[in-house]
Amino acid sequence: MRIPLVDLVAQYRSIRTEIDAAIRDVLESGVFILGRNVAALEAEIAAYLGVRYAVGVASGTDALLLVLRALGIGSGDEVLVPAYTFFATAEAVSLCEARPIFIDVDPDTYCLQPAQLDAYVTPRTKAIIPVHLYGHPVDMDQVRDVATARGLKVVEDNAQAIGATYRGRKTGTFGDAGCLSFFPSKNLGAYGDAGMIVTNDPGLDETVRALRTHGWKQKYDPHTIGTNSRLDELQAAVLRVKLRHLERWTEARRRIAARYRDLLQEEAIGLPHEAPEVRHVYHLFVIRVAERNAVRRRLSELGVASGIYYPKPLHRLIPYQERSISAMYPVADRAAEETLAIPIYPEMTDDDVCRVAEAVRDATREARQLPDALGAGEGW
Repeated sequence: MRIPLVDLVAQYRSIRTEIDAAIRDVLESGVFILGRNVAALEAEIAAYLGVRYAVGVASGTDALLLVLRALGIGSGDEVLVPAYTFFATAEAVSLCEARPIFIDVDPDTYCLQPAQLDAYVTPRTKAIIPVHLYGHPVDMDQVRDVATARGLKVVEDNAQAIGATYRGRKTGTFGDAGCLSFFPSKNLGAYGDAGMIVTNDPGLDETVRALRTHGWKQKYDPHTIGTNSRLDELQAAVLRVKLRHLERWTEARRRIAARYRDLLQEEAIGLPHEAPEVRHVYHLFVIRVAERNAVRRRLSELGVASGIYYPKPLHRLIPYQERSISAMYPVADRAAEETLAIPIYPEMTDDDVCRVAEAVRDATREARQLPDALGAGEGW
């Protein structure tokens, strides 16, 4: 049997009764947009993260875009973002007609390197978007130090890291706002697109609530040009059920990650780093192998799925490559060539984990024997 990268069907089966009841309740209520489930989910997420406000929106991308708009970021402004992350982080900046400025990433965590931020700040810089990539927190003390000294806003891209903590505090709560994605494969995933904005700023809360609904403060009475980005009742109902299981699922992910470390620590591959004083939530378990493509082919032959997150860093994507100096992002470039995600999801059995680890061992050892292999175990 093939082992998938994530198994959403297994997750559904484990909570089928709760999910079916929640969906049925919404269907029988006849209320599908901004009803009681959306309001309840907003309150529950705010309580879980320890913030004052949470605003449900249509996607994680919209969360980023609406926050940037609410902060007044627009034409001529610059926003500092990591060079290695999902395209939406930079895309949201560009959609505001501002310019994303790329920062190379840390060779251990693949998160933005705060030590590089100062060198990229100009009079046009307005904000920083740290991304807690793969579920590992960014060093938020350093980010906030730069932001405070330079008068910059901080918008946390927490799409992959709900429940992660930095020095005992949950990510998404350190900046002016945090942005969540509930894409189905996320640790807390909907059954479609969904997202959320969290903040402690009452003015920001009020503004993004208006922006998500055509700029209305009251129905049919727009105060600004907004959009249609509302989290719907069905998704909110599903997410409320899943939120009750999130901590249990997170601990399962962490146990699986620890098991992988035990099984793979002697191999010539790079394993995920977990910095002191953080709680990594392992949205993805990403290894590093010099012979990545050969390893991936062999894993597929052995019935183990894998994924590349991401095959190109942002500065090499078509919308941005003309103005980027590739030599400035060596870690991001190498990450795009060598990182490989292997299966991790709470429903994996120990037999599944052992089978994946065995396949990874076999695939990496075989790949190192290839004539064109680059060699494993090299440092960054």
